[in-house]
Amino acid sequence: MISAKDAFIKVAAVCARQEKCIFDIEKKLYDWQIDAADIAKIIDQLIEEKFIDETRYVRVYVKDKFKFNKWGKVKIRYQLKAKNISGKMVDSALDEINKDEYFQTLMLLLEQKKSKSKETDPYKQKASLVRFASSRGFEPNYIYNALDNLKL
Repeated sequence: MISAKDAFIKVAAVCARQEKCIFDIEKKLYDWQIDAADIAKIIDQLIEEKFIDETRYVRVYVKDKFKFNKWGKVKIRYQLKAKNISGKMVDSALDEINKDEYFQTLMLLLEQKKSKSKETDPYKQKASLVRFASSRGFEPNYIYNALDNLKL
C-alpha cells in the first residue's frame, strides 16, 4: 500500500504534467486505496499549492473538447457534470466559445457527414444528420440552422 506522502508526490507530478480536476485525482487516490481522510488532506494541499484549479481545468477542458474533439456545448456540459463540475464556472467557460466558430464547426461536421452518406431519401438523410449532430452535443437550434444553410 502506498503512503499518503508518496501519493501526494505522485498526484502532484500528474497534476504538473496535465490539468486534472478533483474528481480525477480522488478516483486515482481511491484506486490506490488511500484513506478517505488522507484523500481530503491531499486534495486540500493540491488546491492550496495550485496543482488543482477547477476553473482553470474547466476552461482548458471546454477549449480542448471543442477544438480537438469537435463536441458541442451539450456534450461538454454533460461530461463535466459527470465529473461533479457544474454551475457558473462551466457556463462561463462555454460562453468563451466563439459563436461563429461554433457554427462553422457544426457546418463542417455536417458537410463531411453528408458527403459520406449513401442515403438518397432527403428526409432520412436529414434525420441522420440531426441524430449525428445531436450525438456530438450540438443544440437543436444550431443544427436546424446549419441544415437550412446546407439546403436540407
